[in-house]
Amino acid sequence: MAPPHISVDEAIAVAEFRSSLRAFLRTTEKKARRNGLTPQRYQLLLMVKGAPDHSESLTVTDLADRLKVAQSTATELVTRAEEAGLVQRSGSPKDGRVALVRLTSAGERRLSECFRDLAEERDQLRSAVAALGDR
Repeated sequence: MAPPHISVDEAIAVAEFRSSLRAFLRTTEKKARRNGLTPQRYQLLLMVKGAPDHSESLTVTDLADRLKVAQSTATELVTRAEEAGLVQRSGSPKDGRVALVRLTSAGERRLSECFRDLAEERDQLRSAVAALGDR
């Protein structure tokens, strides 16, 4: 059975979206560095702040899952961010064997600065997503 035909319009829409996504990621990396963060630390801080349960805290296991990295990689990212004063670990009130990662005031400040700096790029990416959905 032959694969389904992809129209030129579909290909254009997806190509434009992929180009917009790539531009967003590149700009995010540049602006993270300009705000004193590595791209990985920006993502780490954003994931902690944006915890799905609104707690603004995650376990290292949850971070590994959200960042799509190995547990050891997430542990190393957290350790380095902790050494830089951007996050802190504390015991979970639900399970003393589990450590929760939270932003420090310095981490909160750096994330906020970078996040605000990326407002225009987020709007452009939203438009690209919307245009893809219109096709």
